This record gives sequence, C-alpha cells and structure tokens, in this order.
Amino acid sequence: MEPLEGIAAADAHLGRPIPLPSLPLPLARWVEITAQGPGAVEVEWNLDDTRGGPGRLALFVATAPAPTQLPDAGPRPADGYVLRESPLEAAQESLRPVRELSWELDGLHLRLTGQGPWDVGQLIAVAASVG
Repeated sequence: MEPLEGIAAADAHLGRPIPLPSLPLPLARWVEITAQGPGAVEVEWNLDDTRGGPGRLALFVATAPAPTQLPDAGPRPADGYVLRESPLEAAQESLRPVRELSWELDGLHLRLTGQGPWDVGQLIAVAASVG
C-alpha cells in the first residue's frame, strides 16, 4: 500500500478515472486513498460512527480481478454482485459485521467493503451508484 495525494493521483495510478459512488455517504471522519499495487487503488471512507452507524466503507478498483478479503466467507449472488459476509467478531462493534460486494464495470474489477451495520440493500444501492 502506498498513500496517494487524492483522487487525481488515484486516476493517474490506474490510468483512467476512478469510478466513485454518486449516492451520498454517511459523514466521514477521514478518507484514505492508496495504491494497492500496479493497476489497483482503494478509497477508504472512515465514517463517523459516534451515533451507532457503520464504521467504514472501502472501494477497491483494479484492472485485474479484485481479491476477496473474506476468503472463508462463502460467496453468493446478490442482484448481479458477488456477496461475502463475515461476523468479524474480533472487531469493534461499529466495524461488525463486514460485507463485501464484487463486480465488474467498464473493464474494471471492483470490490465494495462495508464494515458495520450496513444492510445488503444499502451496499447494493451504493455499488449501483458507482460509475
């Protein structure tokens, strides 16, 4: 992982514009943008979870298939996405459970990871707004 200075740096690293969600997201405390190797970047929104909301949302975008972060969570289809879920019992409450959606868009491989009380419908709505 290599920190990047912003979305423009992520676009340059990927060699094309990063697709981002167009839906409003919960209030973020901070955002981290990192290069995840050649042709791969991640935007991570660390959310304000002080009112019981979710703690994190991360969008991984790559030119090659996005590896899962939840290899033990059996994948299942969900409205055109591949969904993996894990209770993540060792994490703090605002980061449990973890849900991961993966899909392809315009020749890119994407993985959206929501940690905390996201329901699958909310994550699918965010994923559907990525473009």
